[in-house]
Amino acid sequence: MTTQEAAQFLMSRDKILILTHIRPDGDTSGCAAGLCRALRQIGKTAYVLRNTGLTELFTPYLEPLTAPEDFAPDTVVSVDIAARSLFPDNAEKYLDRVDLAIDHHPSQEFFAAETCLDSTKAACGQIVYEIVRQFASITPEIGEALYVAVSTDCGCFQYSNTDASVHWTAAELMESGFDPYPVNRLLFRTRTWKRLKLESLLVQGLELRDGGETAIVFITRTIVEDVGADERDMDNISAFVGQIEGVKNGITLKETADGHVKISLRTDPGDLNASKVCALLGGGGHAAAAGAMLAGTVEEVRRRIIDAMEQVRHG
Repeated sequence: MTTQEAAQFLMSRDKILILTHIRPDGDTSGCAAGLCRALRQIGKTAYVLRNTGLTELFTPYLEPLTAPEDFAPDTVVSVDIAARSLFPDNAEKYLDRVDLAIDHHPSQEFFAAETCLDSTKAACGQIVYEIVRQFASITPEIGEALYVAVSTDCGCFQYSNTDASVHWTAAELMESGFDPYPVNRLLFRTRTWKRLKLESLLVQGLELRDGGETAIVFITRTIVEDVGADERDMDNISAFVGQIEGVKNGITLKETADGHVKISLRTDPGDLNASKVCALLGGGGHAAAAGAMLAGTVEEVRRRIIDAMEQVRHG
């Protein structure tokens, strides 16, 4: 679907439930909040499905919009979800009945009846903005939510996916009247004390490869427990390793409580396609930022990600 077709589709539907992905970030959270508020503005019954992985950074945007337990939707919409494996546990019952998926990932699995996809966009928030502006006024609440979506997915306009259209979108959203300073300060300039301790431990255990162009950090359960860190403290931790001078490929391996390891791979544009690497491991994402989840120990997954990178380089 085009954004125009998606807008018409949403205007023709009601009793809408919006889904966000596991480990919800600013893009999926902001998209869900902005879309839900826009739909309510035109008289639709719309809610966001509760996501237990939501951190306090994004709770204020979604908590007032959460669906009651007995809500029975007629229409299901997913935002920023590329794959079935990214559905939270309580959303899995909707896997076969998503009516519209709005997304920007080139690894989109096309699980929905209809899909509005633009993989050239830095953030799904840009697509949602193009949709909702066709039927709703962009209030400060909608503008702020979509600004969170756009700004977080391009690293406060620092990542390689940032282009002129991102800045135009951000400027138009800021014109809705919200104050961007507290948003930017909270999301991009504030670190918890536990986050600083976590970063110091990651530096101590950091592994450099490829002449310093590849860096790997390990977030083990022991480190997390020793620091007492929670998901808020680890938000966007995968961007940390890429701040080291000379590093082109940053790998973050995070051990989970259920015997898996989450891989986050960030690469410089044109150096190594992160999506191709993670696809070899059952994951996906963008050319410069992708991820996967594997069963096994940190060391086993470390070897597998290194092997996958070599396959892509020489394949």
